[in-house]
Amino acid sequence: MYPGKYAELNPDRPAFIMASTGEAVTYREYEARTNQLAHLLRHHGLNRLDHYSIFMENNNRYLECCGAGERSGLYYTCINHYLKGDELAYILNNSESKILIVSREKLEVAQEALADSPGISLCLVVGASSTDLPSSGSGPDFQLFEDAVAEFPTTPIADEALGTSMLYSSGTTGRPKGILRPLPDNKPEENLPLFDFLIGLWQYREDMIYLSPAPLYHSAPQGANGLTIRMGGTAIIMERFDPEEYLNLISKYKVTHSQLVPTMFNRMLKLPEDIRAKADVSSLEIAIHAAAPCPVKIKEQMIEWWGPIIFEYYGATEGLGFSALDSHEWLANKGSVGKILVGELHVLDEDGNPSPEGEPGELWFKRASEFSYFNDTEKTKESTSPDGAMSTVGDVGYVKDGYLYLTDRSTFMIISGGVNIYPQETEDLLITHPKVADAAVFGVPNVDLGEEVKAVVQPLEGIEASDELAEELMAYCAENLSRQKCPSSVDFEAELPRLPTGKLYKRLLKDKYWSDHKSGIL
Repeated sequence: MYPGKYAELNPDRPAFIMASTGEAVTYREYEARTNQLAHLLRHHGLNRLDHYSIFMENNNRYLECCGAGERSGLYYTCINHYLKGDELAYILNNSESKILIVSREKLEVAQEALADSPGISLCLVVGASSTDLPSSGSGPDFQLFEDAVAEFPTTPIADEALGTSMLYSSGTTGRPKGILRPLPDNKPEENLPLFDFLIGLWQYREDMIYLSPAPLYHSAPQGANGLTIRMGGTAIIMERFDPEEYLNLISKYKVTHSQLVPTMFNRMLKLPEDIRAKADVSSLEIAIHAAAPCPVKIKEQMIEWWGPIIFEYYGATEGLGFSALDSHEWLANKGSVGKILVGELHVLDEDGNPSPEGEPGELWFKRASEFSYFNDTEKTKESTSPDGAMSTVGDVGYVKDGYLYLTDRSTFMIISGGVNIYPQETEDLLITHPKVADAAVFGVPNVDLGEEVKAVVQPLEGIEASDELAEELMAYCAENLSRQKCPSSVDFEAELPRLPTGKLYKRLLKDKYWSDHKSGIL
């Protein structure tokens, strides 16, 4: 997110626009803001390769808080703003952050975390007034963000250097892990190699309009908004995703690029037909999706609606490898996440031997780029092969005709009567049912089989959860899946714990069914 060039070439072009208010921040303003914050960070002792953190909802200061780190050689950690105090404290301590930037809305949670985060010396509060600030006491110094940065110059710091994010995994299967990549001693205008690769792949350009519907703490919107600003385009930032508003914004701003997750596709497809019919998406050139598997039926309907402009990719935040494909390739290889473009993939069975083509196994990559889990040598070791040559994040899949297909996460595999069952296929089917808004499938205890297949479903708004609906959904599965993949029972929840990034927080659901079993009650 280095705007220096465009602050001179196109100073009045919006770097970004807030969707709900229409507030536009020009490249001139964005350049000045990031410079001022970079000066502040230096003033408070943060030098190249030091760390600071950001804990906010999407707002009009978020991108500059990242951009300042990009031009001062720092690692910045964008933290999931849904976390609770103890979870936030863990990341602040683990990341060795020295400064925390927090919004007024998240200040109460931050205060709780800072009581156990001795490494934080300064907390900058965005959008607050002096009456909102707590007394510092023995903790960090609390300052109003806007007042604090206003004291510093709008010109670049003397020792500019390329910085980057150090983001944390979602923690859906354990403690979040900070993903640290080596940071070359480059000037901030010198892209990391991965940036140049993505710019070419997704045809980012100077006059593009990018619509960002996702939370800015996540790696995908981080990268996409950063590339948009690096290329001199304009980003439209949604504070939160709403399917009808998203379609209206495409028409209003003549959006050319966007990135979504499959649950967003599903919510748009289930809008009333008249709303979908009046949506003008003709300006869209590229719509990218990733983060979670997309059911085949959902993607077929999206391509039919939007045309062959949908691109898919697979790549973990760790950056081990990367696959991608466009709509035409996908239609010829439905369900695939593409060919490997970066890294060297190995599909290995439980004994570490190569799986035959078409047979699922855990995905291991000879590293495309170096990384380690920050301050977690055990987790780094666990995800690395004994010879240190390969790494994995626990995804399971197979290769057929050169195309990669994801099956599931190894941690969610169900073993029922000795048979390995990957629940993703069942989830994908249930989500396509006209009465289902969302679905989770996982294993629950069974005395005879060890585990059995359980489905937990969020009915579509206006649909009543009932025994009759459960029977209808189980019959739907029986018509379309082999017997062992079908749920033995269906439960209902008003809303499933799906992260805004699209990932299903399945562990929260699964633990309810296993807690008594682990206690020996079952």
